[in-house]
Amino acid sequence: MEEIPFALNAEFIELYKLLKAAGLCESGGAAKYAVEQSEVKVDGQIETRKARKIRKGQSVKFSGRTIIVQ
Repeated sequence: MEEIPFALNAEFIELYKLLKAAGLCESGGAAKYAVEQSEVKVDGQIETRKARKIRKGQSVKFSGRTIIVQ
């Protein structure tokens, strides 16, 4: 499984924006759809809230890749 480090420059980033910023989704709409379809996990748990606040230290799994928020 590929790990993608992501440097967070604010207190948090919304989940769908993170998927787009990390290059795992081509658009915000595609990212929102992936979350709605229960294809995304945050810290090992399926997440269906598109605007969930993701903070440093959390991990997001999607499409065989893991984003490590630093």
